Amino acid sequence: MPNASSWSASSPLLLLWEDSSGTRIFLSLLYAVLAISGTLSNVMVIYLVFSFKKLQTTSNAFIVNGCAADLSVCALWMPQEAVLGLLPPNSSSLRSAEYRLLRGGLLGLGLTVSLASHLLVAFNRYVLITKLPSVYQALYQRRHTGCMIGLSWALALLPVPLLPGLWTLGSAQSDGSSRYTALLLALAVLGQTALLLHCYLGIVRRVRGSAKRVSVLNFHLLHQLPFPAAPPPPRRAQRRLSSVSVLLLCCVFLLGTQPLVWVSLLGFFLRPAPPALQAASWLLLCSLSALNPLLYTWRSEEFRRAARSVLPRGEGTAAA
Repeated sequence: MPNASSWSASSPLLLLWEDSSGTRIFLSLLYAVLAISGTLSNVMVIYLVFSFKKLQTTSNAFIVNGCAADLSVCALWMPQEAVLGLLPPNSSSLRSAEYRLLRGGLLGLGLTVSLASHLLVAFNRYVLITKLPSVYQALYQRRHTGCMIGLSWALALLPVPLLPGLWTLGSAQSDGSSRYTALLLALAVLGQTALLLHCYLGIVRRVRGSAKRVSVLNFHLLHQLPFPAAPPPPRRAQRRLSSVSVLLLCCVFLLGTQPLVWVSLLGFFLRPAPPALQAASWLLLCSLSALNPLLYTWRSEEFRRAARSVLPRGEGTAAA
């Protein structure tokens, strides 16, 4: 029977040779659940933004860009992994280098653009909250926003050929290029995380130190200043709620990205982590593609109102 090393070089990314059939079936079902839920949530956000003019803001443009990238993971990559987990280990589909390249390319493209979109959203909100309105309007013109989105896809296409090397991270026989690919991935995610935290922590400091009643959660009002006339909550409670929500978003993002970073660094400088730990770190990162739409819309009243208007139970409310 082939050992774990040979299996890790030819298997689906999160499936291990030594796992029992029950574990492999469970992972396939988990892939299927993430694929279905992630596809529906990402499609819903994209549909709402394109259907409702109030949601067509600069920040939501970056969110839609991330949802489109997440669809390549949830709608294209995850279903293949779910099916491959049910195939016998000696299947030719698992050992095809071309097919592995395709799957690695889909995963790399989707995750790279998704992570870039996280950073674009964070920087957009940082400029909105901490800078003058004239600075925001000059920076986020429609042409500039389109260039930022196009650049995120262009940069994502550059490292795609390196992604197949990540498939052999758990192999004792992996070559040096795989180790350097893992190091490059870890450093890129680590740098992106540092910039994202700088933006959101800057927002928290600004909100806490400001005497104005600024809600960090109502990002659908980007081009509708001043803020609505509805009575806001007390200033101290408003700032506390905003800070907690931003910190919660950061915690979820860190939980999804940092395990893979440190597993990759551990494999480069010391020795490869156990295959189960590698699998868990990849699973956390990939699950972000299904959670991202909820992270950015669950506190937006405009998104909730738009969702109620298109769901069957929301028709009566929308008509009223």
